[in-house]
Amino acid sequence: MIIIFDLDGTLLNTIDDLGYACNYALEQAGFPTHPIEAYPAMVGNGIGNLIRRALPVEARTEETILRVRGYFVPYYDAHNCDYTRPYEGIPELLQTLRSQGHQLAVASNKYQDATEKIVAHFFPGIFDVVLGERPNIPRKPDPQIVKDILDALNGKMANKSYIVHRPFVHYVGDSLVDRDTAVAAGLPFIACSWGFVPREKLVEAGVTRIIDKPEELLSFLP
Repeated sequence: MIIIFDLDGTLLNTIDDLGYACNYALEQAGFPTHPIEAYPAMVGNGIGNLIRRALPVEARTEETILRVRGYFVPYYDAHNCDYTRPYEGIPELLQTLRSQGHQLAVASNKYQDATEKIVAHFFPGIFDVVLGERPNIPRKPDPQIVKDILDALNGKMANKSYIVHRPFVHYVGDSLVDRDTAVAAGLPFIACSWGFVPREKLVEAGVTRIIDKPEELLSFLP
């Protein structure tokens, strides 16, 4: 079985570091900042869209977004593990999945360098493939990232008589962006309720498979 995980809001609570980095970048560029508790509603579609939502409406030009991003990225690169932590039960779940022989991957809209750094810091040696936002590759909910993960896993297994088939892949995330990604890729979706999207919003959107604790994921796997 292959399990593809979203990163922010699913494996890691990254909101404080994202919020502080965005506030730093906004302040450097001369714009007002936001309370950290406002940031869960702004994340989920990559750093560019986070900055777009954080900017005043009249300032949401591509030029301004790029300027603010220029402050954001160096700060976040230096501080992205300051307050970020795995959700309770996640390390134990991942170790259990590895011990059971499952292959694990990360599909994130966070830019690739930060995705790789954070995953390596918190989960060394756990994931077979780690992909984030990359130049000229569409972000989630486009399913390209899922295709790239499955292609990479097939490449890793090329010397073994094994090919990845979608019925043996599950996608786990906390947001409707993740739900839409799974649907677009033809994968079953399992939502976690501890992330950035409240459980009631997931239910209202028609999500039926929701877990409230990481270990509950095991009940969906053969």
